[in-house]
Amino acid sequence: MRTLICGSLAFDSIMVFHDHFKHHILPDKIHILNVSFLVPDMRREFGGCAGNIAYNLKLLDGEPVIMATVGEDFAPYAARLERLGLSQECVRKVEGSYTAQAFITTDLSDNQITAFHPGAMNHSHLNDASAARDIGLGIVSPDGRDGMLAHCAQFHAAGIPFVFDPGQGMPLFSGEELLQMVRKADYITLNDYEAELLQTRTGQDLAQLAREVEALIVTKGAEGADFHVGGQCIHIPAAPVRELVDPTGCGDAFRAGLLHGIAQGMDWETTGRLASLMGAIKIESRGGQNHAPSRLEIETRFAESFGYRI
Repeated sequence: MRTLICGSLAFDSIMVFHDHFKHHILPDKIHILNVSFLVPDMRREFGGCAGNIAYNLKLLDGEPVIMATVGEDFAPYAARLERLGLSQECVRKVEGSYTAQAFITTDLSDNQITAFHPGAMNHSHLNDASAARDIGLGIVSPDGRDGMLAHCAQFHAAGIPFVFDPGQGMPLFSGEELLQMVRKADYITLNDYEAELLQTRTGQDLAQLAREVEALIVTKGAEGADFHVGGQCIHIPAAPVRELVDPTGCGDAFRAGLLHGIAQGMDWETTGRLASLMGAIKIESRGGQNHAPSRLEIETRFAESFGYRI
Protein backbone atom coordinates (compact mmCIF):
# COMPACT_ATOMS: atom_id res chain seq x y z
CA MET A 1 0.00 0.00 0.00
CA ARG A 2 1.37 3.43 -0.97
CA THR A 3 1.41 5.67 2.10
CA LEU A 4 1.54 9.45 1.67
CA ILE A 5 3.68 11.08 4.34
CA CYS A 6 3.01 14.81 4.65
CA GLY A 7 5.57 16.64 6.72
CA SER A 8 8.97 18.28 6.76
CA LEU A 9 12.27 17.43 5.15
CA ALA A 10 15.12 19.15 6.97
CA PHE A 11 18.84 19.35 7.53
CA ASP A 12 20.00 19.13 11.16
CA SER A 13 23.39 20.67 11.95
CA ILE A 14 24.45 19.40 15.37
CA MET A 15 27.42 20.96 17.17
CA VAL A 16 29.07 20.09 20.47
CA PHE A 17 30.45 22.74 22.84
CA HIS A 18 33.16 21.16 25.00
CA ASP A 19 32.15 23.03 28.15
CA HIS A 20 29.00 24.08 29.98
CA PHE A 21 26.80 26.98 28.90
CA LYS A 22 26.40 28.01 32.54
CA HIS A 23 30.11 28.89 32.71
CA HIS A 24 29.73 31.47 29.93
CA ILE A 25 26.30 32.98 30.52
CA LEU A 26 26.14 35.48 33.38
CA PRO A 27 22.65 35.44 34.96
CA ASP A 28 22.70 39.16 35.73
CA LYS A 29 23.66 40.01 32.13
CA ILE A 30 20.94 38.08 30.30
CA HIS A 31 19.41 41.35 29.08
CA ILE A 32 22.60 42.11 27.12
CA LEU A 33 23.48 38.57 26.11
CA ASN A 34 26.26 38.34 23.53
CA VAL A 35 28.07 35.00 23.56
CA SER A 36 30.02 32.86 21.15
CA PHE A 37 30.76 29.14 21.55
CA LEU A 38 33.64 27.31 19.88
CA VAL A 39 32.21 24.02 18.57
CA PRO A 40 35.01 21.75 17.29
CA ASP A 41 32.61 18.83 16.71
CA MET A 42 29.87 19.13 14.12
CA ARG A 43 27.82 16.75 12.05
CA ARG A 44 25.02 17.26 9.56
CA GLU A 45 22.11 14.86 9.60
CA PHE A 46 19.25 14.28 7.19
CA GLY A 47 16.00 14.75 9.06
CA GLY A 48 12.53 16.21 9.14
CA CYS A 49 9.50 14.22 10.27
CA ALA A 50 8.49 13.12 6.77
CA GLY A 51 12.02 12.03 5.90
CA ASN A 52 12.45 10.08 9.13
CA ILE A 53 9.06 8.36 8.90
CA ALA A 54 9.60 7.42 5.25
CA TYR A 55 13.09 6.08 5.99
CA ASN A 56 11.77 3.76 8.70
CA LEU A 57 8.75 2.67 6.70
CA LYS A 58 11.08 1.69 3.85
CA LEU A 59 13.02 -0.51 6.31
CA LEU A 60 9.74 -2.41 6.80
CA ASP A 61 9.34 -2.84 3.02
CA GLY A 62 6.53 -0.29 3.00
CA GLU A 63 5.80 2.05 0.10
CA PRO A 64 6.25 5.57 1.48
CA VAL A 65 5.61 8.61 -0.70
CA ILE A 66 6.98 11.84 0.80
CA MET A 67 5.01 15.06 0.32
CA ALA A 68 7.08 18.07 1.33
CA THR A 69 8.37 21.45 0.19
CA VAL A 70 12.13 22.01 -0.03
CA GLY A 71 14.56 24.74 -0.99
CA GLU A 72 17.24 25.32 -3.60
CA ASP A 73 19.86 23.66 -1.35
CA PHE A 74 18.08 20.30 -1.37
CA ALA A 75 20.37 18.47 -3.83
CA PRO A 76 22.35 16.41 -1.25
CA TYR A 77 19.11 15.20 0.36
CA ALA A 78 17.57 14.47 -3.05
CA ALA A 79 20.58 12.31 -3.93
CA ARG A 80 20.16 10.41 -0.66
CA LEU A 81 16.46 9.78 -1.28
CA GLU A 82 17.30 8.47 -4.73
CA ARG A 83 19.92 6.07 -3.31
CA LEU A 84 17.38 4.82 -0.77
CA GLY A 85 14.71 4.31 -3.42
CA LEU A 86 12.34 6.79 -1.76
CA SER A 87 9.88 8.50 -4.08
CA GLN A 88 10.29 12.24 -4.69
CA GLU A 89 7.25 12.56 -6.94
CA CYS A 90 5.46 14.72 -4.34
CA VAL A 91 8.49 16.75 -3.21
CA ARG A 92 8.18 20.35 -4.42
CA LYS A 93 11.12 22.76 -4.72
CA VAL A 94 10.32 26.35 -3.75
CA GLU A 95 12.56 28.79 -5.57
CA GLY A 96 14.31 31.43 -3.50
CA SER A 97 14.10 29.46 -0.27
CA TYR A 98 16.20 27.16 1.88
CA THR A 99 15.20 23.68 2.96
CA ALA A 100 14.06 23.70 6.60
CA GLN A 101 16.98 23.31 8.96
CA ALA A 102 17.85 23.21 12.63
CA PHE A 103 21.12 24.41 14.15
CA ILE A 104 21.63 22.67 17.48
CA THR A 105 24.46 23.37 19.93
CA THR A 106 24.82 20.92 22.83
CA ASP A 107 27.04 21.36 25.88
CA LEU A 108 28.63 18.70 28.08
CA SER A 109 25.51 18.58 30.29
CA ASP A 110 23.34 17.83 27.24
CA ASN A 111 21.74 21.27 27.43
CA GLN A 112 20.79 22.51 23.98
CA ILE A 113 20.44 25.84 22.21
CA THR A 114 18.51 25.41 18.96
CA ALA A 115 17.68 27.77 16.12
CA PHE A 116 15.17 26.50 13.56
CA HIS A 117 14.62 28.00 10.12
CA PRO A 118 11.40 26.70 8.50
CA GLY A 119 12.26 27.98 5.02
CA ALA A 120 10.36 26.13 2.30
CA MET A 121 8.31 24.28 4.92
CA ASN A 122 6.15 27.40 5.22
CA HIS A 123 4.96 26.75 1.66
CA SER A 124 3.72 23.20 2.31
CA HIS A 125 0.16 24.28 1.50
CA LEU A 126 1.20 24.41 -2.18
CA ASN A 127 1.04 20.60 -2.18
CA ASP A 128 -2.33 18.85 -2.53
CA ALA A 129 -2.60 15.52 -0.70
CA SER A 130 -5.58 14.48 -2.82
CA ALA A 131 -3.55 14.84 -6.03
CA ALA A 132 -1.08 12.06 -5.19
CA ARG A 133 -1.78 8.86 -7.10
CA ASP A 134 -2.76 5.44 -5.72
CA ILE A 135 -2.61 6.39 -2.03
CA GLY A 136 -4.26 4.04 0.45
CA LEU A 137 -3.13 5.62 3.73
CA GLY A 138 -1.66 8.92 4.89
CA ILE A 139 -0.19 10.85 7.78
CA VAL A 140 -0.14 14.58 8.51
CA SER A 141 2.95 15.19 10.61
CA PRO A 142 4.51 18.51 11.73
CA ASP A 143 4.84 20.90 8.79
CA GLY A 144 3.80 24.42 7.84
CA ARG A 145 0.61 25.55 9.58
CA ASP A 146 -1.45 26.10 6.42
CA GLY A 147 -0.19 22.86 4.93
CA MET A 148 -1.26 20.78 7.92
CA LEU A 149 -4.76 22.28 7.86
CA ALA A 150 -5.06 21.76 4.10
CA HIS A 151 -3.72 18.20 4.06
CA CYS A 152 -6.11 17.06 6.81
CA ALA A 153 -9.03 18.50 4.83
CA GLN A 154 -7.78 16.97 1.56
CA PHE A 155 -7.33 13.46 2.97
CA HIS A 156 -10.78 13.64 4.54
CA ALA A 157 -12.45 14.90 1.37
CA ALA A 158 -10.75 12.20 -0.71
CA GLY A 159 -11.82 9.45 1.70
CA ILE A 160 -8.22 8.43 2.39
CA PRO A 161 -7.71 7.24 5.99
CA PHE A 162 -4.93 9.14 7.73
CA VAL A 163 -3.04 9.60 10.97
CA PHE A 164 -3.03 13.07 12.55
CA ASP A 165 0.36 13.64 14.19
CA PRO A 166 0.42 17.29 15.39
CA GLY A 167 3.66 16.97 17.39
CA GLN A 168 5.64 20.17 17.81
CA GLY A 169 3.29 21.89 15.37
CA MET A 170 0.46 21.93 17.93
CA PRO A 171 1.13 25.48 19.26
CA LEU A 172 0.43 26.82 15.76
CA PHE A 173 -3.29 26.07 16.08
CA SER A 174 -6.24 27.19 18.14
CA GLY A 175 -8.24 24.65 20.09
CA GLU A 176 -11.05 24.77 17.54
CA GLU A 177 -8.64 24.19 14.64
CA LEU A 178 -7.12 21.21 16.43
CA LEU A 179 -10.58 19.79 17.08
CA GLN A 180 -11.48 20.18 13.40
CA MET A 181 -8.38 18.22 12.36
CA VAL A 182 -9.05 15.54 14.98
CA ARG A 183 -12.58 15.07 13.64
CA LYS A 184 -11.30 14.66 10.07
CA ALA A 185 -8.64 12.11 11.07
CA ASP A 186 -8.98 8.33 11.45
CA TYR A 187 -6.09 7.96 13.92
CA ILE A 188 -4.23 10.31 16.26
CA THR A 189 -0.73 9.79 17.65
CA LEU A 190 0.81 11.89 20.44
CA ASN A 191 3.42 11.67 23.15
CA ASP A 192 2.26 12.07 26.74
CA TYR A 193 3.08 15.80 26.88
CA GLU A 194 1.30 16.44 23.58
CA ALA A 195 -1.71 14.49 24.83
CA GLU A 196 -1.98 16.81 27.84
CA LEU A 197 -1.58 19.86 25.61
CA LEU A 198 -4.23 18.67 23.16
CA GLN A 199 -6.71 18.15 26.00
CA THR A 200 -5.99 21.61 27.37
CA ARG A 201 -6.26 23.32 23.99
CA THR A 202 -9.48 21.57 22.89
CA GLY A 203 -11.24 21.28 26.24
CA GLN A 204 -11.80 17.57 25.51
CA ASP A 205 -10.43 14.71 27.63
CA LEU A 206 -8.77 11.64 26.12
CA ALA A 207 -11.95 9.59 26.22
CA GLN A 208 -13.83 12.27 24.27
CA LEU A 209 -11.03 12.70 21.74
CA ALA A 210 -10.72 8.93 21.29
CA ARG A 211 -14.39 8.69 20.37
CA GLU A 212 -13.70 10.89 17.33
CA VAL A 213 -11.27 8.39 15.75
CA GLU A 214 -10.64 4.70 15.28
CA ALA A 215 -7.59 4.81 17.54
CA LEU A 216 -5.83 7.40 19.67
CA ILE A 217 -2.24 6.50 20.56
CA VAL A 218 -0.23 8.06 23.40
CA THR A 219 3.46 7.16 23.67
CA LYS A 220 5.13 7.26 27.09
CA GLY A 221 8.80 6.61 26.39
CA ALA A 222 10.22 3.79 28.51
CA GLU A 223 6.73 3.17 29.93
CA GLY A 224 5.42 2.01 26.55
CA ALA A 225 2.29 3.32 24.86
CA ASP A 226 -1.47 3.37 25.35
CA PHE A 227 -3.81 2.62 22.44
CA HIS A 228 -7.30 3.99 23.09
CA VAL A 229 -9.54 1.90 20.84
CA GLY A 230 -13.28 1.20 20.99
CA GLY A 231 -13.69 2.57 24.49
CA GLN A 232 -10.81 0.46 25.83
CA CYS A 233 -7.16 1.23 26.60
CA ILE A 234 -4.65 -1.32 25.30
CA HIS A 235 -1.27 -0.91 26.99
CA ILE A 236 1.75 -1.71 24.82
CA PRO A 237 5.03 -2.44 26.64
CA ALA A 238 8.21 -0.73 25.51
CA ALA A 239 10.51 -2.93 23.44
CA PRO A 240 13.86 -3.77 25.07
CA VAL A 241 16.68 -1.37 24.15
CA ARG A 242 20.23 -2.69 23.85
CA GLU A 243 21.96 0.69 24.21
CA LEU A 244 20.66 4.22 24.76
CA VAL A 245 22.47 6.41 22.26
CA ASP A 246 20.23 9.14 20.84
CA PRO A 247 16.44 9.65 21.08
CA THR A 248 16.33 11.92 18.00
CA GLY A 249 13.73 10.56 15.60
CA CYS A 250 12.38 7.82 17.89
CA GLY A 251 8.85 9.16 17.61
CA ASP A 252 9.09 9.14 13.83
CA ALA A 253 10.32 5.54 13.85
CA PHE A 254 7.37 4.61 16.09
CA ARG A 255 4.99 6.24 13.61
CA ALA A 256 6.47 4.24 10.74
CA GLY A 257 5.72 1.04 12.64
CA LEU A 258 2.21 2.31 13.34
CA LEU A 259 1.59 3.07 9.66
CA HIS A 260 2.93 -0.32 8.59
CA GLY A 261 0.71 -2.15 11.05
CA ILE A 262 -2.37 -0.26 9.88
CA ALA A 263 -1.50 -0.81 6.20
CA GLN A 264 -1.02 -4.54 6.76
CA GLY A 265 -4.19 -4.96 8.81
CA MET A 266 -2.34 -6.10 11.95
CA ASP A 267 -4.18 -6.20 15.25
CA TRP A 268 -3.52 -3.27 17.58
CA GLU A 269 -1.38 -5.28 20.01
CA THR A 270 0.99 -6.33 17.22
CA THR A 271 0.93 -2.90 15.57
CA GLY A 272 1.86 -1.26 18.86
CA ARG A 273 4.67 -3.71 19.55
CA LEU A 274 6.13 -3.21 16.07
CA ALA A 275 5.97 0.56 16.49
CA SER A 276 7.67 0.28 19.89
CA LEU A 277 10.39 -1.93 18.42
CA MET A 278 11.11 0.54 15.61
CA GLY A 279 11.60 3.27 18.23
CA ALA A 280 13.92 1.01 20.24
CA ILE A 281 16.03 0.18 17.19
CA LYS A 282 16.36 3.86 16.34
CA ILE A 283 17.45 4.94 19.82
CA GLU A 284 20.46 2.62 19.53
CA SER A 285 22.12 4.82 16.88
CA ARG A 286 22.88 8.50 16.47
CA GLY A 287 20.73 10.65 14.20
CA GLY A 288 17.30 10.00 12.75
CA GLN A 289 18.30 7.95 9.70
CA ASN A 290 21.55 6.10 10.42
CA HIS A 291 20.19 2.77 11.69
CA ALA A 292 19.90 0.19 8.91
CA PRO A 293 18.53 -3.18 10.09
CA SER A 294 17.30 -5.60 7.44
CA ARG A 295 13.67 -6.68 7.42
CA LEU A 296 14.81 -10.11 8.67
CA GLU A 297 16.69 -8.48 11.55
CA ILE A 298 13.58 -6.50 12.50
CA GLU A 299 11.44 -9.66 12.46
CA THR A 300 14.03 -11.52 14.55
CA ARG A 301 14.18 -8.68 17.11
CA PHE A 302 10.39 -8.68 17.28
CA ALA A 303 10.27 -12.41 18.05
CA GLU A 304 13.03 -12.05 20.65
CA SER A 305 11.28 -9.10 22.30
CA PHE A 306 7.68 -10.30 22.31
CA GLY A 307 7.76 -14.08 21.93
CA TYR A 308 5.98 -14.41 18.59
CA ARG A 309 6.67 -13.63 14.95
CA ILE A 310 5.10 -11.14 12.57
